[in-house]
Amino acid sequence: MECAEKVEAEIPGQAGRRAGKPSRTYYLEVYGCSLSEFDALIMASRLEEAGYRRVARPEDADVILVNTCAVRLDTEQRIAERLEKLRLQLPDRKYVVAGCLVKARPGLVARLVPEASLLAPQAVERVLDAVDALESGRRLVVLDGRRDTRSMPQLPITDAVVTVMIQEGCLGDCSFCITKVARRQVRSYSPRVIVERVREAVERGAREIRLTGTDVAVYGVDLPGKPNLADLVAAILEKVEGDYRIRVGMMTPDQVEPYLDSLLDVYKDERVYKYFHLPVQSGDDEVLKIMKRNYTVSEYKAIHRRIKSRFPDAMIATDIIVGHPGETWEAFWNTVRLVEELRFEKVHLAQYSLRPHTEAASMEQVPDSVKKERSRILGKIVAEIGLEINRRYVGRRVRALVTERSWREGSMTGRLDNYTPIILPYEERAMGRWVYAEVEEATFFDLRSSRFEPAP
Repeated sequence: MECAEKVEAEIPGQAGRRAGKPSRTYYLEVYGCSLSEFDALIMASRLEEAGYRRVARPEDADVILVNTCAVRLDTEQRIAERLEKLRLQLPDRKYVVAGCLVKARPGLVARLVPEASLLAPQAVERVLDAVDALESGRRLVVLDGRRDTRSMPQLPITDAVVTVMIQEGCLGDCSFCITKVARRQVRSYSPRVIVERVREAVERGAREIRLTGTDVAVYGVDLPGKPNLADLVAAILEKVEGDYRIRVGMMTPDQVEPYLDSLLDVYKDERVYKYFHLPVQSGDDEVLKIMKRNYTVSEYKAIHRRIKSRFPDAMIATDIIVGHPGETWEAFWNTVRLVEELRFEKVHLAQYSLRPHTEAASMEQVPDSVKKERSRILGKIVAEIGLEINRRYVGRRVRALVTERSWREGSMTGRLDNYTPIILPYEERAMGRWVYAEVEEATFFDLRSSRFEPAP
C-alpha cells in the first residue's frame, strides 16, 4: 500500500522493555459503524496470523488497540475520555490508535496518547508495522494512503452474521460530514474478491451477509467496466450457493437512482432481504440544498414509491438530522410531514453535531435547546409510527432466520424477509436456522415472542 508515513524518535522509557521479545496478547476496542468494525477485523486478523492472542481485558494485554469514529462530537468525547483513562491506568502498555478520528483529528489523538502509533483507516493493514515500531521504542504514524483492495482477510462470523466491506469513500460533499475527511477516495473491492469471501463465509456457517461501505450505491465506479451494486449482488447470488440472506447497506438516493430498476430486479431473489437504507436527512428542499444533498424531497419520494410499488412490505430505513444550520421551524415541520407521509419503517434520528473541517461548522448554529425540542417532537412521532407498523404483526405466525444473540440477556434475534427483527428466547441449536413464531408483542423497534418452533 502506498502510504506517507512517519517513524518518530525513540519513546523515553519504552525501548527494550521486552528485551526484543514480541508482545503476544492484544486488547481491541471498536467505536463507530460497520466500516470501523470491518477495519478492526482486518487488524485482528493480521495480529492473530502473526501469533497474537486477543484478551478480554486491557489489563491483560501487552498491546491495546482502539479503532475510532469521528462522526459525532459525543462519540469523539467518549473516545477521548476512554483513551485518557486507559493511559492513566495502564501507562506501560503499547498503544495503537486507528480509524476515522486519527485521520480527521490526528493532533487531538496525538495529544491524548503521545506515545501511540497512529493508523488512518486506509492503513489498518500496517498494524504489525505499528506494533513493531513500538517494540523498538518508536511510533509509526500513517495518516495517508490508499486502501489495499487486492485481497481481503478471512472474515470472522459472529453468531450467523458476517460483515463484508465492499467499498470505501463517497462522491458527495455534504456540509455536515467529517467522514469524507477520513474516507474520501472511492475504493471498491473487486467482485471476485467479494464473491470468494462470501462463498467461504457461507461454507463456514454464515447465514446473514451484510454488505457495507461508506456509500454502497457508488460501488464499482473506480473498477474496470464500472460494475454497480446490482451487478455485484447478482454475481454473489449466481456464484454462491446456499441458504443465506444478503443485507445491503446504506445507499445515497441520488447515486442509486440511475440503476434502481436493475437493483430491484435483483431484489426479487428470496436471498436478498427486502431492506433499503436510504438517508433523506431532511424533508425540506432548502435544508437539503444547504446540506449539499444532491436530490430534492420530490425526487426522494419518487424513489420511495418505486421501491414500494415493487415490494410493498419492504423496510425502508432512513437517517434524519434535526437542527442542521439553516433549519427553521417551518423546515422542521416539513420534515415531520415527510415522516408522516412516507411512514418509514425505521428512522435513525440525530441532532446535528458540529464537526471541525466541515462547511456547516462555520454556519450560524441552531441553539441546543431548539435541537433537543425538535428531536423530542420527531422522536415521539417516529416511535408512534413504528409501533403502528409493528403492531400489524401481532397474532400472526411469521417465519424468521435466527442470525444473532440479542443485547437482551437470554434472547436472540430472528429476521423476517424484510429484515424486521423478532426477539426470541435463546437456544443455541436455533442459531443460523429458520423458525416459526407467533408474534405476541410489538414495540416501535421490534417484534417479540416467547416461543418458536423449527421451520421445515
